Amino acid sequence: MVKRILVVTPVIADALALQEALLKARDGYYETVFADTLAAAIEHLQDKTKPIDIILLDCFLPDSKGIGSFQHLFAIVPKIPILTICDTDHALAIEAVELGAQGFLTRGHFSSYLVPQSLRNIIQRKAVEDAAFLEKARAEITLNSISDAVIGTDMAGNIDYLNVAAEHITLWKREEAQGQPIDTVMPLIQSENRQPKANPVIQVLQQDTATTLTPGTILLRRDGSEVAIEDSTTPIHDAYGNLAGAVMVFRDITATQAMAVKMAHLAQHDFLTNLPNRALLNDRIAQAIGLAKRRETHLAVLFLDLDNFKHINDSLGHALGDMLLKSVTERLCACVRSSDTVSRQGGDEFVILVTDDKSAENAAFTAEKLLKSLATPHSINGHELYVTTSIGISSYPADGTDADTLIKNADTAMYQAKEKGRNNFQFFKPEMNVRAVERQVIEANLRLAMIRNEFSLHYQPKINLKSGAITGAEALLRWSHPQWGMVPPIRFIGIAEDCGVIIPLGRWVLREACIQTKKWQDAGLKISEIAVNISAVEFRRQDFVETVRAILQETGLSPRCLQLEITESVLMRDAENSIAILQQLKDMGIQLAVDDFGTGYSSLSYLNQFPIDVLKIDQSFVNEIGASKTDGDGIIVSAVIAMGNSLKQKVIAEGIEKQGQLSFLKAQHCEEGQGYIFSRPLAADQFAKMLRLGVTAHAPIPVLMPN
Repeated sequence: MVKRILVVTPVIADALALQEALLKARDGYYETVFADTLAAAIEHLQDKTKPIDIILLDCFLPDSKGIGSFQHLFAIVPKIPILTICDTDHALAIEAVELGAQGFLTRGHFSSYLVPQSLRNIIQRKAVEDAAFLEKARAEITLNSISDAVIGTDMAGNIDYLNVAAEHITLWKREEAQGQPIDTVMPLIQSENRQPKANPVIQVLQQDTATTLTPGTILLRRDGSEVAIEDSTTPIHDAYGNLAGAVMVFRDITATQAMAVKMAHLAQHDFLTNLPNRALLNDRIAQAIGLAKRRETHLAVLFLDLDNFKHINDSLGHALGDMLLKSVTERLCACVRSSDTVSRQGGDEFVILVTDDKSAENAAFTAEKLLKSLATPHSINGHELYVTTSIGISSYPADGTDADTLIKNADTAMYQAKEKGRNNFQFFKPEMNVRAVERQVIEANLRLAMIRNEFSLHYQPKINLKSGAITGAEALLRWSHPQWGMVPPIRFIGIAEDCGVIIPLGRWVLREACIQTKKWQDAGLKISEIAVNISAVEFRRQDFVETVRAILQETGLSPRCLQLEITESVLMRDAENSIAILQQLKDMGIQLAVDDFGTGYSSLSYLNQFPIDVLKIDQSFVNEIGASKTDGDGIIVSAVIAMGNSLKQKVIAEGIEKQGQLSFLKAQHCEEGQGYIFSRPLAADQFAKMLRLGVTAHAPIPVLMPN
């Protein structure tokens, strides 16, 4: 590449001599540009299309004299090398060099071969300097752009460089930190014991090897605050391989450590309740077993499942359900000691580890506290929510010697508590495993039964006790298993509720009952209503009302012909919400019945608010009629009948089997009844035959038996 030389001199002979010398040195390497005044020189320098690589300046020009000529040009182009042209008196030239000139040329020596060589060396050196400057600028920008902090020191450990990130982390400005010892700018301590620790820069300068900080290192910033850091520190060598200093690259890991701690916590705790999860519980049980083994003590594992949570969650939504779980968590934790562990297994299941148990009575005492605490209603978002729990208890070493076995056996015992009516606790017994396996088998077969159409409906007539006429029927679910035969509802309904099968099964029952009733009516058979039992799980679902509406529209059955039976306890779990649901059903024209009335805990004020049409007296009270010789015989039945009459609600007695019971109910003016004294539940075709017989009070009531 051609190098352009600007020769600024009014002496034509000097200009020609320099041109000739440069042409002889290397043909085509130099291009000479001349200016005889300072103004002309400045004009050349301002032409950016033809850049100048070096300037030869005669300081004595027509428009400028002496050192001022150099100073003027140097101020304009400080990056372009300038050599002055002088006579044998070098004083002015030396002054120019002191002010920034690259050297000088003496008149009379322009023809020397050293002139072009010197110019070339100066130009090349300037190119190297420019490249070095560019590289340094690039490195500076890069180091200030990265998030890692960089600090450099000399051999004495004094700081000679900080990038922007280092300034932000240490809170030291570069100019203030320059020359300071590394320990002044970066004092370090160990997080565990708060003791000072040596900066790794010192070790690198002593041993000439790279190193890193030990974990748990804390940097004390200039303002006294602390940050956790990690680093890599490396020695720096000069061109000859000699140690020249050290560079430390470090980063603030405070947020990273906090996130790691949080992630470790989340890995062992439930996100909603912050209770230990299954993994942490297993670890604590294992530790407790080891301690109990050494001390020859016991420990207990309590498995809890909330009895009514699924109904609340489905009807009121997951957000309120989550709030209820948090409320339950607070109560559980308040019932145990600090040495015990309350864990959430997921959903509405909890496991409690009771450590250092002296006897089974301690676990029973804890279980009783839990039952009592949870039985109190939870006030959440304006709702009074009732939720109880079923508890299974296993103990070490009697029921297992590892965490998995103890939890599994406590879970098995919990299901026994469910089967015994819920809201109680049961200790594990080995024979429970047989029932647990049976439960799993029933659940699996329930799902298959839906696919294989193994379910059917039987119908038990409801009789007007005054006229003897059939007023309607109750649809009752039957399961005919290909190997087991007829499976009693008591064996599978509870399991169907727990595993969720009750939802599609309940819809099938309602649809099938409506379809069959409409068929009877279309065939001219007189049946005014069909009663269908609704489970708690169905009733609490948000889409329950719309499901009923859709089935009625699909089957064409009049809503007046449908009677939905809901148990008293289900209605009272969330009475306010129950009123809203019942009112929607009532507005559709559907009849509403309280099933098993008298077995729950209804408040009379709520009972009056429920838009109820029918009270069904539970068969347990009917069975007591005539069974006792005390004066209180049948008093509850009489009270319910009187209450129903006062509230203008129809009263139906269930489970009538004896003539004495029937006579008593008639005498008390009970309006309707059903039971074996009239008929067992019948298949659809047999029930149709009964309808055709037209049973009335003027003819004997036939007792029909299914085939």
